[in-house]
Amino acid sequence: MNESYDFLEELEDFLAGTFHQDISSPEEALDEFIEEASKECLLFTIKYCEEFLSSELTEQEKENIIQNNADIYFPAIELTPLQWLNQLVKKITEDVKIRLF
Repeated sequence: MNESYDFLEELEDFLAGTFHQDISSPEEALDEFIEEASKECLLFTIKYCEEFLSSELTEQEKENIIQNNADIYFPAIELTPLQWLNQLVKKITEDVKIRLF
């Protein structure tokens, strides 16, 4: 992947493209993404998500970005947007470690 990228743009594209109004559930959408993506794509997704999470944006700015780009009703899954994104990164990381490519 190209080293010159905007992690925020990548994150927004990922969230909007994966967690849109036509999904059955966030869990199924994530499972489908992991199943269909290449190892390189998954590693890049982890990278820009982690950059976003550790960025100097405030927690409220981060929550707003996630909510504005992922069509998920967070009270229904009983997680804040940041908790959810942290869990998403953890799940992708675990799947990359155990998945055979």
